Amino acid sequence: MNFMELSDDQSSFIRPHLPPQPKVGRKRANDRQTINAILYVLITGCRWRDIPRNYGSYVTAWKRLKRWSSEGIWTNILIEIRNNAYHLGELSLDIVSVDSSLVDSKKEESSLSITATRKGRE
Repeated sequence: MNFMELSDDQSSFIRPHLPPQPKVGRKRANDRQTINAILYVLITGCRWRDIPRNYGSYVTAWKRLKRWSSEGIWTNILIEIRNNAYHLGELSLDIVSVDSSLVDSKKEESSLSITATRKGRE
């Protein structure tokens, strides 16, 4: 998959869903630059240390991904993207396909030794 940076429209869409800059102390690193760094790693699969320098510190990007994940920021952004797509008619649940994978169970003879308690293993 090829990586593409956030467009101006995409960045404008996301901006209202981000936490505000702190009123005291150091300001956060550029949000758009940091989000592009996060997307670069997630899309290309590279190591955090291999982020191009123009995206800033890989530590900042990694910490922001973790913090915003625990705060539910990414979930809120995805919900807004989904809602916007519904509103624009770009997403519909008229036709839905559900896919699943099946995993074979263990062979009959080995499944006899599996029990829920340690006592049963003796």
